[in-house]
Amino acid sequence: MSEPSLRERALRYLAQRDHSRAELARKLGSYGSAEEIEAVLARMSDLGLQSDSRFAAAWVRSKAGRFGAMRLRSELARRGLERELVDEAIAGECVESELDRARTVWHAKFGAAPADAREWARQARFLQTRGFAVDVIRKLLKEPIDESA
Repeated sequence: MSEPSLRERALRYLAQRDHSRAELARKLGSYGSAEEIEAVLARMSDLGLQSDSRFAAAWVRSKAGRFGAMRLRSELARRGLERELVDEAIAGECVESELDRARTVWHAKFGAAPADAREWARQARFLQTRGFAVDVIRKLLKEPIDESA
């Protein structure tokens, strides 16, 4: 069998899941020259098969329930997306407030208020690694727990 063309490889990657333009360029990098890859990516964008805004929105929608805005921004920037596009996707897809998302993540993991300073620090570190801001974490861990919820 012959080697698949750049176009076929790009289509195969996009059939598996959405990719950012930078991700797709990186994956195709060893199979062609920069000009060939750029031409294929431009064609995929023209046909609507690849869209950074669609990728960002879908990625945020799938991860927003588990991560804070800082982590979402960081991950999308690592995938080669521009800051404006990332901010737009986060604003459009994160319908809950940052505090509500942090509360959901915290409740799923811990569910009980920290009993001492060591436990408070452990819970705060967990939320911080999930990308929640320090002021959100402080507010969440200091508020009284509503057991009826």
